[in-house]
Amino acid sequence: MNIIKYIILFVILGISSYIGILLSKKYSNREKELKELKNAISILGTQIKFTYEPLPTLFKQIGEITKGNIGEIFTNAYIKMENNSAGDAWKNAVEESSGNLNKEDKEIIKRLGNLLGQVDVEGQLKEITLVNEFINGQIEKAEQERKKNERLYRVLGATIGMAIVIVLI
Repeated sequence: MNIIKYIILFVILGISSYIGILLSKKYSNREKELKELKNAISILGTQIKFTYEPLPTLFKQIGEITKGNIGEIFTNAYIKMENNSAGDAWKNAVEESSGNLNKEDKEIIKRLGNLLGQVDVEGQLKEITLVNEFINGQIEKAEQERKKNERLYRVLGATIGMAIVIVLI
């Protein structure tokens, strides 16, 4: 009977530690997604500058190149461009994304849609540069949050698990 009790206590400790690890991962995943987004937007700027391809084609290519949630944003924007303007398609795709980006990140990213397809190449490149600068700031914030909270949630998960185990003993 005691063996079953200890197994259950060990499982409780393991589950709470695992939950802490999952919660801590969202901080590193957000930072990773912001860096991927910055890379994808840089690719977009380069392709706009040198290839003169239409935006739907560029979004499709970037969606195929970039994996994960960021690639999905570009792919969804490409799909939505069939019925909407480039700016509206981009904003809708960002809003519907299910990644680790927070609300502030999404608002900054949606700014890119303000001028997409509405101004000349130089105007779009300036907007991309501006959004990249904002993303750099968000990456720095994400790094600070990761450093502060990642270890906190891991330790908190294990500590809460230990507390539950001690109470149940």
